[in-house]
Amino acid sequence: MKALSSIELFAGAGGLALGASQAGVVPKAIVEWNKDCQNTILENSNGKSKLAAHWPNELHSDVRGVDFSKYCGNIDILTGGPPCQPFSMGGRHKAQSDTRDMFPQAIRAIRESNPRAFILENVRGLTRSSFRPYFEYLKLQMRHPYITRQSDELWTDHFSRLQAHHTGSKDDSGDYRVVSAVLNAADFGVPQIRHRVFFVGIRADLQLNWSFPKPTHSKRSLLADLASGVYLNRVGINDNRLSIPDHIKKSVDRYREKELKTLPWLTTREALLDIPTPSKTGSRKYQNHIFKDGAKTYAGHTGSPLDFPAKALKAGVHGVPGGENMMRDAKGNVRYFTVRESARIQTFPDDFKITGCWSEAMRQLGNAVPVELAHKVVKSVAFAI
Repeated sequence: MKALSSIELFAGAGGLALGASQAGVVPKAIVEWNKDCQNTILENSNGKSKLAAHWPNELHSDVRGVDFSKYCGNIDILTGGPPCQPFSMGGRHKAQSDTRDMFPQAIRAIRESNPRAFILENVRGLTRSSFRPYFEYLKLQMRHPYITRQSDELWTDHFSRLQAHHTGSKDDSGDYRVVSAVLNAADFGVPQIRHRVFFVGIRADLQLNWSFPKPTHSKRSLLADLASGVYLNRVGINDNRLSIPDHIKKSVDRYREKELKTLPWLTTREALLDIPTPSKTGSRKYQNHIFKDGAKTYAGHTGSPLDFPAKALKAGVHGVPGGENMMRDAKGNVRYFTVRESARIQTFPDDFKITGCWSEAMRQLGNAVPVELAHKVVKSVAFAI
């Protein structure tokens, strides 16, 4: 497939950009304001990481200061994940009233660069019923990015104008055909249960048929492998070393002898099978693989069982509510994931270094898009256009 060009907005640690690069999409511009994330991106460019070898040397730091019109006519796909704090389940839930809401800037970038397609992603919390009007407002802006909000106009009034245009206009020049879906990363080969909402828009004049890729992996197939013993053979353990959630143990036998078309969900153990137990001195072979002390369990804070996909990594350290940054073995013992183990769970390549101290690196990874999930979505769009 011919290499396609892209603009990457709100790049973070580079998960979405890595998935795009894996799908043969080369960024002409990358935008990221956070200094630690910038350091991570620059550390891995210039051939230090294979997938980031062709990333631009210069980063745009503030999306609000970038004139995207200079890329108009030269961009195939625009990708990005606007800051999710306004919509996060753990945030203050201020949505459009939150000054950190960067969706308006993402839509401006679409309007000015006029890419053939765009892919934006965010937390599943954006789809909650309390945010539904704003969710629909965002989609209408993406469909008609040239209908801009006036400086003194309330977003609700702009929403009304967009609705009137959407239902009454026969002219679709400048429009995008936009669809959205909540995807579970585990369904696409990521060893982690992580839900993200994706918006995909394809320029109307291209007249292309596209739909989200179908899941390649499933929980049912993993349960079938657990029931039949196939999983135990695959990872080289026996029953008494098995670490799965209690509610799953009761379900396993029901899937014995089932034949399923999808691959099994990948587990935390499978993701880390070839990585040695971490030490305080680190590893010569695996960067960012240093033991972190202090992991504890308490009610609700139990970590991720090894023989199931990990809980969704979060951008926190000791205070994450479910112990998402810890692993738990069959005896209930826990320890923190190393940065490299967390990167594996997020399907980052081993040659991609996450810079900063442990807590900062975990913050970057907790905010990242799983690389393999990004790869599957971007590849599907790239093939279509």
